[in-house]
Formats: sequence, structure tokens, C-alpha cells
Amino acid sequence: MPKMALATPQSVTINSVAISLPRTGQSLNSGQFKSNDGLVTETVSHQIGKRKRHMFRIDHNKVAADPFLTSVNAKYSMSAYVVVDVPTVGYTVAEQKQVVDGFIAQMQASSGAIITQVLGDEN
Repeated sequence: MPKMALATPQSVTINSVAISLPRTGQSLNSGQFKSNDGLVTETVSHQIGKRKRHMFRIDHNKVAADPFLTSVNAKYSMSAYVVVDVPTVGYTVAEQKQVVDGFIAQMQASSGAIITQVLGDEN
């Protein structure tokens, strides 16, 4: 059965700025979307074996002053991603989505308080 592709362009809003991400790559089990300035990339991929692993990832780059040489700019990057690991049988797509929806709702609750805590090294 042929796989469907995500719509292009994708869009992500970071710090109240909407960023358009046209498709820049595609293979049988992955797709890539990148901003026109090349600073933001989203990747969607699937690994299928004894289990299925679905990954949705964003890579963000910026240029800012080097904290040690303030007259020099440096490129910095970060990534954030979600991996959903499921058995090949036993969970319907709807059940998988319910678990992911609950997880995302937990992360978004109280204006993302738990994400702030985790990024602040709390466990």
C-alpha cells in the first residue's frame, strides 16, 4: 500500500513567528522540510522492524554573539523530537494517538510548566 506524504509546506510557529517549511527531501520512510533561510528543519521518519518507531524532529539554528568573544558571531543549534515506539500489533492508530495526545497535553499544561522544569534539569 503506498504511503501518503505530509502536506507541503509545513508550518511551525516559534516565538510568535510563523515559519514556512517547504519539503526538501523524501524517501520511502522519511520526509524533510526546511525553511528558506536554512535555519529550521523538520524531519519525519519511520523505522519498521520488530517494533515501529515514528520520529518527528525539529532542528533549530541561530547566529548570535560568542559569549567569550563578543565581537564574533557563532552559529548555535538545538533539536527537539518525539519518538513513538509501538509494537507492530496490539495498538490501533487511534489508541496510539490517545497516548500521544495525553503526553502532549501534559507538556502543554500550565503554559508548558513541566517543560520549563525539565529544561531546568528537574527530574
